[in-house]
Amino acid sequence: AGVLDAVAAHLVMQRAVATMTPRDVSTTLHALAKCRHHDPALLDYMAEEVVLAAGSFDPRHLATTVWSYATLKVIHGELFSAVAKESIRKAHGFNPENLTNIALAYATVRHDAP
Repeated sequence: AGVLDAVAAHLVMQRAVATMTPRDVSTTLHALAKCRHHDPALLDYMAEEVVLAAGSFDPRHLATTVWSYATLKVIHGELFSAVAKESIRKAHGFNPENLTNIALAYATVRHDAP
């Protein structure tokens, strides 16, 4: 966990997420979820950035993002609401895997999507 702690600290202290692509953000979150690395400061910061940039995320990255938070059992209401709204706008672009991941995420955290 030492390396992940260092990466998390760097991302938060440097406010680096704002310069990351949606792919970079979702991949980072996926890695944290797969490692079960729960860093509240980083996850809050990343959620805030995703809320601001949700319009630039494609369906895959939207699904991966909320799947990651759900896997970590982190319920960030504003994030889940922003992703739900954007997912509705981009519903035509979701493939079966994206749909499964996003449905699983919302069911896991029991978030009421709009």
